[in-house]
Amino acid sequence: MTAKQEPKKPNYILYVLIAVVVAVAVYFIYTMMADNTKPEYKVKTEKKEVTEPQFKKQGELEFISGKDKKTLKKIDIEIADNDAKREQGLMYRKSMDESNGMLFVFALSELHSFWMKNTVISLDIIFVNESKEIVKIHRNATPFSEKSLPSEKKSMYVVETVAGFCEKYGVKEGDKIDFKITNY
Repeated sequence: MTAKQEPKKPNYILYVLIAVVVAVAVYFIYTMMADNTKPEYKVKTEKKEVTEPQFKKQGELEFISGKDKKTLKKIDIEIADNDAKREQGLMYRKSMDESNGMLFVFALSELHSFWMKNTVISLDIIFVNESKEIVKIHRNATPFSEKSLPSEKKSMYVVETVAGFCEKYGVKEGDKIDFKITNY
């Protein structure tokens, strides 16, 4: 006589557990892929007020005629000599006296480009090479513009003044600058 074997009953708990694990895995994979394919939308939820930065005299700069070496105009300057200060620049300023300006100092003489994003006032942007000679002037740069304003030649310094400054004081390409840092 042979013993009769009973058929094994399926283990339903194991099947349910596998189904739950697969469902969770599919959910996570789907959400990760969906996050990578969604377009980014920037939504302004509130209007932020930005405090207008105040001018801080950190030095003096003079514009010197390239022909007769005469001083054309002397101004007080604020210094932007690191990435954070250069990125901030004159953004959010509602006004600036024509006897003030900002001097951007770079570690290397190379091609540079500026823009007017978040800049409220129109500026003259003056690119200066390592010999302190003015190589390019962008006059009356348009406030809030994201248009690139390139140096076109290598520059190590950039001076920003109020718009119309270069025309009023006869500052032109080929002229020079000299500066001293006093309160830094």
